[in-house]
Formats: sequence, structure tokens, C-alpha cells
Amino acid sequence: MASLRGLSRPARSLPLSQLSRQTYIASSIRCSSSQADAAAPAIQDLENSTLTTLQLGPEEKKEFRPWKRAADRKHALPSGRYQYHPPKYNRGPLHPIQSPPSSDPIARDFVPGPFNVPRLKQTYHSTIASDLMTLAYSHTPPGTPAKVAAARLRGWDGSSPYHKNRALRGPRGNPVLPLVERDMSFNRIPEIQEITLACYAPAGIKDPDHLLVARSVLLGLTGTTPEMTKTRANVAQWGIKIGDRAGVKTTIYGNAAYEFLDRCVHLVFPRIKDWKGIQATTGDSSGNLSWGFTPDEMKLFPEVEVNYWMYPAKMVPGCRVFVKTTATSDRQARLLLQSFGVPFYGEVRN
Repeated sequence: MASLRGLSRPARSLPLSQLSRQTYIASSIRCSSSQADAAAPAIQDLENSTLTTLQLGPEEKKEFRPWKRAADRKHALPSGRYQYHPPKYNRGPLHPIQSPPSSDPIARDFVPGPFNVPRLKQTYHSTIASDLMTLAYSHTPPGTPAKVAAARLRGWDGSSPYHKNRALRGPRGNPVLPLVERDMSFNRIPEIQEITLACYAPAGIKDPDHLLVARSVLLGLTGTTPEMTKTRANVAQWGIKIGDRAGVKTTIYGNAAYEFLDRCVHLVFPRIKDWKGIQATTGDSSGNLSWGFTPDEMKLFPEVEVNYWMYPAKMVPGCRVFVKTTATSDRQARLLLQSFGVPFYGEVRN
């Protein structure tokens, strides 16, 4: 009991069984620590031995040059040894190694983005597309027999034995067959596919500075590097030969095409004096329309106007704009551009 009086007050409330157990644990810990102190010199000797610490002499330190060993290596290690590279060619759906999808960052055809959506494109998907489908809707009652399509190619009357097995002829006056106009539906709504800008500068044959200015103008308008165009025929009156560099052109797709058309509609067209609009007869009967800008109208673009001092006034060329759409007729293409705000005037042929 005398030994219990020396304990603290919390220890007095514990039963004797637990108290003896804790005393045993404490005594064992104390014994182990005293034994560890006795064995400390042996551990220190082990830590200072040559098994744990490598002692190098001055000559060995001079000979240790890993960069020289890498330089003397005959065969260099591959740079991408542990990197996965997608296959360069697609060998079919049954090949064990398949290319990753285009949305995968490691794919060879991966394109980051889109980082923003143009206002005109957003308006098209939210409003214009549904309005076009509603305006061009034509109801066909169930059970209506399908229309028999007229023959587009001309046959032979068989008046000669040489007419047998001969290929059919094209339409009169136009050797190229236009597209067959198809009705608009939920999965066939016309939209802009690409826009091509072309500048013709015949003065660039003798003075290449005209081509440099034309290329700089298109580079500022589209953000893409234009390519040179060459003449296809000889014109003796103008001193033009086949193969002469006489113009530049570039093509923009996707968001860039919508942004360019947005600038034309809201920034350039309203500033042209006494401008009636685009002639309604334009088109190639396949849903592709075009119009042009004079050299004075090219200066109205903000990209040219802000840096107008960089371009000589007499060297800025005109430009021809070709809008390629997914429409199957010029009528549908005009309806699409009119919904964007492009005005048309004159007689409509088709």
C-alpha cells in the first residue's frame, strides 16, 4: 500500500490487474531502451562501414564521368522508348492495333478546340436551322406515289448500228450535270461548308510587289497563308503566258468561314455606298454562290483599315468571294444567305 501512495491520483482509481499490466509494459520499454543504448556503438560502426558509405578517392572521382560514357556509346537510346505512338496507317477494322479517335490528344489527326463559337454560327444552330426547315417544309400525305424522275441524259434513237451499247449523252448546252435539288429535312439543312477568297493581280507578273500586297491582305482577312495562282492560257494583248504567277487565293473552313461572313454582313456591306446587294443570278446551280469586292471596298474591312498605312493605295487588289454550301440548289443557298443578312437584288432564275 505504501507503494501505491506514491502514484498519481488517476492511477489510484485503476484496479490492481491493470496497474500491474501497465507497470510491466513500462518496465519492458525501459529495459529495451537501455539495451538499445548499449548496442548503439555497434550500429554506429555499421553505419560508418564501407557497406553503407562509398569512399571515393580523388582519382576515382576524376574517372567517374557519366556524360563521357554516354558520348562514347555507339548506339543512342531511342528518345521515345516509353511513349505510345499511334499507328501511322490504318490497316482496317480487324487489325489488332487500332488508331485512337480524333478526339484523343495522342491521335495524329487531333485538333484542339473549339475554343469559342462564332455568333453567326450560334445563331444558325439556335434559330436559323429550325426556321429554314419550317419554311421549306412540304407535306406529303401517306400513300402518295413517288414521282418518276425525268431522264437527265439523252439516249440514242437507234437509227445507226453504232448506237448500240453507246453511252448516253449529256443535256444540250451544258455538258456538266447539275445537282438534283432535294427537299430540306431534319438531317438535310443547308449550311456553310467553306469560303474561298481569290485575288487576281495581273500587274504582279512584271512587279511582284502587287502579289506581295495581295497576299498580305488575304493573310490579314483570313489568318491563313494564301497560295499563288498561275495563269492557264496565253493572252498576247495583256502579255500573259501560261504558268505566270498572277494571283493568290485561300480557303477557310468552319468557324473562320462564319466569322468572315459575319464581318461582311455587319461591317462591310453597310458601308458600301449605293450598293444594291448581290445579284440574284449568281450561282452554279449546285448551291455555291459568289460575289466580289472592288479595291475601294476591300479597304472597308477592319483588318485592312487598321493597318492601311502598310498597304500602298494603288496596289490593294479586288477580291472574289466563293461561298460553298451543302445546299443542292441556288434557291436553297440564297435562302440560307438571306437568313444571315446577305441582300440579293434582280431577277431570280432558279
